[in-house]
Amino acid sequence: MTIDPYAWIEQSLATIHRADWYRAVQALSDRPGATVVLAGREVINFASNDYLGLAGDERLIAAAIAATREFGTGSTGSRLLSGHRQLHRDLEKAIASLKQTEDALVFSSGYLANLGAIAAVVGKRDLIVSDQYNHSSLKNGAILSGATIIEYSHCDVVALKTQLSQQRQNYRRCLILTDSVFSMDGDLCPLPTLLEIAEEFNCMLLVDEAHATGVIGKNGAGCVEHFGCTGKQLIQIGTLSKALGSLGGYVAGSANLIDFLRNRAPTWIYTTGLSPADTAAALAAIQIVQQEPQRGKQLWRNVDYLKNFMQQQLPHLKLLPTQSPIVCFQLPSPGDALRVGKHLKEAGIFAPAIRPPTVPTSRIRISVMATHKTEHIEELVAALKHIGIRFDF
Repeated sequence: MTIDPYAWIEQSLATIHRADWYRAVQALSDRPGATVVLAGREVINFASNDYLGLAGDERLIAAAIAATREFGTGSTGSRLLSGHRQLHRDLEKAIASLKQTEDALVFSSGYLANLGAIAAVVGKRDLIVSDQYNHSSLKNGAILSGATIIEYSHCDVVALKTQLSQQRQNYRRCLILTDSVFSMDGDLCPLPTLLEIAEEFNCMLLVDEAHATGVIGKNGAGCVEHFGCTGKQLIQIGTLSKALGSLGGYVAGSANLIDFLRNRAPTWIYTTGLSPADTAAALAAIQIVQQEPQRGKQLWRNVDYLKNFMQQQLPHLKLLPTQSPIVCFQLPSPGDALRVGKHLKEAGIFAPAIRPPTVPTSRIRISVMATHKTEHIEELVAALKHIGIRFDF
């Protein structure tokens, strides 16, 4: 009797369906923005990481078109071979200037930046201590490195110190990993305390600024700027695909760190360089962030208005603690989250359910944009208020 070695896939899919964990893509059919066309219908978009509304900005589009005309559609090879353009270096200098670091290195995605940086700086003789709510790219980068991994309770600096007190002396190098803005909760890491702990225990600290770049800090440089930690020795990771409206990732830090990564980060060395279009769009976005601080200010006005209006209109709705444009509320089960997301979509609101295993508890995740209008926010709250009568949240 022949056994199908792929039969397990169907069984696993059935399990995913039973748990209400099944996912499928939803195609948008127009340009990104505060409203989008979903399944042929215009809806208010609270599902995007395009916090500053730049992904559809004409200046980014024009920069991408101009770069494509000059350099073609693809970089055609690894940056160390045929894939490097001066445009890449211009973007790296702009990122270093924004972050106030000595240098920066651009990767083809933020996920690749985390995988490559982590795998390069620690190995089998080393220790990684990681926040349990860290992004998948941080967790998988830790696994790829071969280092011993210990997770500490979310933002629990006492637990972190306890683990280091017990384990640090047993390893050559140690790397502390954390998101700066936790993407499915919206809260911030306790960065100043983490830096103190890293110094006390002779650890490196890597902080992922994916959801903070362009959004948090006086100049949009992220949580490092927000907490007054600019110039401190640490490894900063980020993306170009969220507030900067393009694609790609970066590492920012000391000149020695960046030079080392050029020679040792596998996901940079063995990957085709970022396309000219994406590179030029990200460069244009950084210039806009620096020249138009009013975009960031409008974003935070929208965040404050949403939170205050929700508390006023939905006093029983318990929001997760947040200090970012990410506003979440939990629901009892994946099925409940799916039903609330479905009712929101029927009401013209795109704010999909987030379920395990992405998060430990099911929730609706609301992303605020600078380009949302007051009436967009009020329509969201009105829809939640109407749905809340049925779901008692």
